[in-house]
Order: sequence, then structure tokens, then C-alpha cells
Amino acid sequence: MCGIVGLHLREPSLEPRLGELLAAMLGQVVERGPDSAGVAVYGDPRLSPPGREVVSLLGGTPAEAEAALPGAVAVQADATTVVHADTDLLAAVADALPHATVIGSGMDMAVLKGTGNPVELAQSFGLASVTGWQGVGHTRMATESAVTPEGAHPFSVGPGQCLVHNGSFANHATIRRELRAQGVRFDSENDSEVGARFIAHQLEQGADLEKALRLLCERFDGFYTLLVSTSDSFAVVRDAIACKPALVAETDAWVAMASEYRALDVLPGIENSRIFEPEPEEVYVWRR
Repeated sequence: MCGIVGLHLREPSLEPRLGELLAAMLGQVVERGPDSAGVAVYGDPRLSPPGREVVSLLGGTPAEAEAALPGAVAVQADATTVVHADTDLLAAVADALPHATVIGSGMDMAVLKGTGNPVELAQSFGLASVTGWQGVGHTRMATESAVTPEGAHPFSVGPGQCLVHNGSFANHATIRRELRAQGVRFDSENDSEVGARFIAHQLEQGADLEKALRLLCERFDGFYTLLVSTSDSFAVVRDAIACKPALVAETDAWVAMASEYRALDVLPGIENSRIFEPEPEEVYVWRR
């Protein structure tokens, strides 16, 4: 059992409140995942300044990153170091910080992960002060792999892409072997990373997000609710049985998804929203 929350803002006047609202949503699903937590936020000018490439890391300190990457600026958020620069940062990180694990990259997205109580992690991240236009979050109860920052969600394995997952993939080991045979590398033994790598691989091959998620439904066995975000999209899909809870609420100002209604109830205007439960294997996509 894990908890998922996500918020896609349509109304620019709400962007200064993105982190505040996401933190409030995350706090309502702590019981679903007390082991670890993580968030991905899009558009915060401190974490991802416009025009600069951003890489989120585990295993490197800000001082180490700034010393190894001339011109880079690094920010600490619990176990995560977020680095931004106006160069090809992802390649530079691989050369200069080979011991660090990249947990997110892109032009406008930062990923923050850690282990422990999700509310305390959100405070350590400084989440309430984050601004932007989109965010996803996850609280984890580990079932498939160890409780580590690397095993926490979101999984971000392509530029600006994130996946959070409640459930389990029954055939993840088979698909992991198939993807490895095609040159795809993995950073953890988490089954959710297999889903994230599969989607990233499909996008790299030219599929759009809706097609990538339809292909995942065809290929993966198990029980799952997924929330997937990119730099311009916010998408939800559930398995054929749809036994893992999910609710979507939509207004003219925002679209939100959560594992439980109480996480939606903290949002402004919830009383006027259209609320529905996503249908099995139906892909829902909202774009910026």
C-alpha cells in the first residue's frame, strides 16, 4: 500500500502555492506509506531556474557538486542534491560524479527523495515554499525492495519525466531482462523503476505519453495505479481490475489526483470540482 498525490495547475495565480498545496496533500496519505517519500516539482525558480539544465542527485553534496562542476549551483534538500547549470549538465555529472545516482533531470523539474516520515521529509525539503505549475508526490510502504532513498518514488528516468506507482508489477523481472537486453540500465531493484524505464523507452522510440501507457497496460501484469508526469503532461492509468484506489478532481483552475479523497479535500474550490474514479485501463492525459 502506497499513497499518491498530484497537482496540475491551470490557473497561474495558484503557482506560488504549489508546494503548500502539495505538502498538504502529501500529509493526508502518510498512513499509506510511512517508510519514505518523494516529490517532483515543475517550475520552481530556485530549484529549476528558467533556461538552466537541472539534475537531481543522491550520493553527492552541494559543495562536492559545485567543486566538480564549474558554473553549477547546488541546493541540498534532505538526501537529495539539486544541481543546475547552463551547460550539458547530465553528461558532466556522469563524468565528474560517477558515484552519484541521478534521480531526475530536465529543464524545469526537480526530484526530491528521502526515507522516514513523509511529513518530516516535506519539511526537510522545504516543500511548502516551492512554487511552480505541477507537482507529484508519493508515500511508500515497501514491498518489493529495500527502504532507501533510491527506492523511493518518484522514478524519473527520462528528461522531465516522472512516475509514481501504487501496487506491484508481477512480471517486472521478465521486462527488466528484456529492457536490459536493449541497453536500458537500472539503478534499483524496485519494480516501479521497470515501469518508468519502459515508459521512457517508449517515449524515446517516438510514442506519445498516451500510447506509452497503453503499451504498458498491454505488457505489464499486476495491480497498479500510476500517475505519470512530463514537462507538458499529467496522466493517470489503472490496471484492468482497478483495485488500487484513485480519485481525480478537476476544476477550471487545476486537475488533481490522489489515492484518497481527504488528500483532495485540502484544495481550494474542491466543493465545486468534478470528481471521478478513473476507469480500468483508461488513459487520462491533461496537457499544459
